[in-house]
Amino acid sequence: MEERDFYDERPEQRTHTLTCPHCGKADEYQISWLVRRKKNVLPRNADERDRAKFAKAQSYMVRRDDMLACKNIRCRKRFEVAGIQTVAFLQSA
Repeated sequence: MEERDFYDERPEQRTHTLTCPHCGKADEYQISWLVRRKKNVLPRNADERDRAKFAKAQSYMVRRDDMLACKNIRCRKRFEVAGIQTVAFLQSA
């Protein structure tokens, strides 16, 4: 059984405030994430090893965007997303 069988995946957009390193202007940017939420029940064809993996599994999200373009009309340069983790764990609801 693969790890992705334990999760429901869907893309999601989140807003973050970032500062362009070239012009220094701060602005709101939409960053795309892949959200993986742990399923409520384990799939039927799981063995003992899969049950142990499922018990340790947590919901998390992975950042998909590494580069963004500055929103300042005079700048428009691309910059790397810094200061935001590439993987973030989600709180259990």
